[in-house]
Amino acid sequence: MPFEQQGASFPGSAFYYLAAEDTAPDMIAEGQFASDGTFASLTDFAGGPVARAMRMDLSGVDRSRALDCLTAAIYYEAASEPDQGQRAVAQVVLNRVAHPAYPNTVCGVVYQGSERSTGCQFSFTCDGALGRRPSTFFWERARRTAAAALAGYVEPSVGLATHYHTIQIHPYWAPSLNFITTIGAHRFYSFKGKAGQSGTFRFAFAGGEPMAVPHARNPAADKTPDPVLDPLALQKAYDSGYQSAAQAAPGLNQPGDVGQPVGRPAAAPRYAPDVEQRGGDKQYAGEKLPGSTVKPEYQNSGQWIGQPGK
Repeated sequence: MPFEQQGASFPGSAFYYLAAEDTAPDMIAEGQFASDGTFASLTDFAGGPVARAMRMDLSGVDRSRALDCLTAAIYYEAASEPDQGQRAVAQVVLNRVAHPAYPNTVCGVVYQGSERSTGCQFSFTCDGALGRRPSTFFWERARRTAAAALAGYVEPSVGLATHYHTIQIHPYWAPSLNFITTIGAHRFYSFKGKAGQSGTFRFAFAGGEPMAVPHARNPAADKTPDPVLDPLALQKAYDSGYQSAAQAAPGLNQPGDVGQPVGRPAAAPRYAPDVEQRGGDKQYAGEKLPGSTVKPEYQNSGQWIGQPGK
């Protein structure tokens, strides 16, 4: 290198021979492929609320069960996906744990609806996939991803996503939810409206993880529709519930409102009997305060003579 030759260097000259930094990759439109044949991922994320970290600091039983359930979800849903795709699936599970519409345990979220023959929240829990023996290599890979997520890792590219589907299908709910991004073979979505706002989520483990196994099959469950399993019904219920609460208490400011807080009128003070005989509250009221001594021509001093820009 020139800066290593005698007479061609000075302190710090090596920095002038460094290669230029790589430029940021070009943005890829939704649904397009990158040059390496993969779908666009983190570089497509245009912002929005991101999940907060959830650390599994509970008992060994809870931690072990949560790890097994999250590993199964990552393996059966995204075994052949890139690392970011596996992290995104794990984030969806944890986002559901944090959302009040879903079970507040990892195993409860993963195996929700598994008593049905169809309509379970994660298809591998009711389509017979659990009958296949997992590959040790890919299972351990999924387990590492699950352990990182339970240790507090957050995958920012999917934000507060609670739903995803493969690119080969188009579920009925997809147009009504908020599309976030495509990673590998999955498209990720979050709720619209109140159900998808960051204040709705509570990122904390409650404990009490159930057994890491699917529910027993219940033929009666297939005949009874469950609105909890319908994302559009949940989204609509949150918005209607918010509107009902706003109508029931119109005087209360809602989060994000601008203005002075509305308080309740204070109750009249109660005085001792001897004070009440002397007039009670009237003797403390300022009824004969002195009037203003400012001359009329100076009463508007400090105000604009004319509004700027008009």
